[in-house]
Amino acid sequence: MYKLRPHHGLCSAFFCGHGYSEAFTANMTEMLRLFRQDDPYITLTGGTDCICASCPHSLSHVCDAAEKVQRYDSAVLMFCGLSVGSVLRWSEFTDRVSRHILEPGLLQDICGDCQWYSICGSTKGNTE
Repeated sequence: MYKLRPHHGLCSAFFCGHGYSEAFTANMTEMLRLFRQDDPYITLTGGTDCICASCPHSLSHVCDAAEKVQRYDSAVLMFCGLSVGSVLRWSEFTDRVSRHILEPGLLQDICGDCQWYSICGSTKGNTE
């Protein structure tokens, strides 16, 4: 089972190989491959997760943009009817993100101030 920050359900829908670093991009690519291939159970967490592990903004398991990502996490949890500690399959989580956030057009409301929003806001998404 993998721990996952709720806002990474949004990031995963639009990830296209751009990242903070080569290590982050490689890790994100591999995690998404595993999630889509194996459809594992995930536990939603309010702290760092398997994707944060290679992020240069994660300093000693604490995000240096903690306030912003906590705001994103809280919004995803609220709109998807989930909470920290929820356990569900990857496919169920991404389906909820799609139905409750992406399809109703709420992405900008949640993470419009993210540095990557210009990529996400201009693409259809990659949820398969």
